[in-house]
Amino acid sequence: MPLNLGIAQSTTSAQDYDGEKRILLAEPRGYCAGVDRAVETVEQALDQHGAPVYVRKEIVHNRHVVDTLAERGAVFVDETDEVPEGALLVFSAHGVSPAVHEAAAERNLRTIDATCPLVTKVHQEAKRFARDDFDILLIGHEGHEEVEGTAGEAPDHVQLVDGPDSVDAVTVRDESKVIWLSQTTLSVDETMATVARLREKFPTLQDPPSDDICYATQNRQVAVKAMAPECDLVIVVGSTNSSNSVRLVEVALAAGARASYLVDYAREIDVAWLDGVRTVGITSGASVPEILVRGVIDLLAEHGFGKVQSVTTANETLVFALPRELRHAAPTS
Repeated sequence: MPLNLGIAQSTTSAQDYDGEKRILLAEPRGYCAGVDRAVETVEQALDQHGAPVYVRKEIVHNRHVVDTLAERGAVFVDETDEVPEGALLVFSAHGVSPAVHEAAAERNLRTIDATCPLVTKVHQEAKRFARDDFDILLIGHEGHEEVEGTAGEAPDHVQLVDGPDSVDAVTVRDESKVIWLSQTTLSVDETMATVARLREKFPTLQDPPSDDICYATQNRQVAVKAMAPECDLVIVVGSTNSSNSVRLVEVALAAGARASYLVDYAREIDVAWLDGVRTVGITSGASVPEILVRGVIDLLAEHGFGKVQSVTTANETLVFALPRELRHAAPTS
């Protein structure tokens, strides 16, 4: 889980403001349980099996994490046919379709599945409702790896719905047997806007048996919503291909922040963004290690933002076990 890097934080409320330049630090932020599990999966695979360990796609959507693992001997590939026969291949946290599992088996690859258990839950829902011959409307972003994996579980039953504006093009066979599922990393507000449009068109649309949007995605958005109205600027630490990180920028702006930017590293911050700013909010996507947040705090301190206050809306304690292939040799903590 995220390291405690000794960031000095005020215990006073964010509302208790004396006009001094300050940072509001969203809690929770950064690594979620699924990301923590996926990154540790690659680290343990390297420790137990040695390099190279092949990883299909980015293990999580964060440039720093991927670069760090690559330095240790992880080799990131787009498809299974790039992996030497018989080698060890890890599937990313975003999940893969049955076709990818089959392709790996055909090459006699040893595989470790680091799919987030919350994504696996959506896969199981897709399979269940396909067996019952439902039309499944999958709310998500076209081309995202998670969407491709989920849709691949039931390609004849799944239609992608990429936002409210795409609802008009949706057609179903039987309006009494329609259910929606979603990509786990979406904006809650955008997803429910899409659901509302779908329900206007299909009044008997069924809801998933449990919430598909990841608890960590929701928690990070709630924290930003609480913080943003007081912020002149919100900096979101995360990569541009991280859906949940991109959503945090959108959520910050919608919740009242005057400006919001996404950065991978502190060095990407344009100091001109700080002109006239008294309050900067900081958060990070669910695939972002805390050391990158620390870098942003340090840079802001150099520009007079020495006061750090936490805005806490939830406490996360969930931990996922490693894939079974790695548990026998994983160190106990």
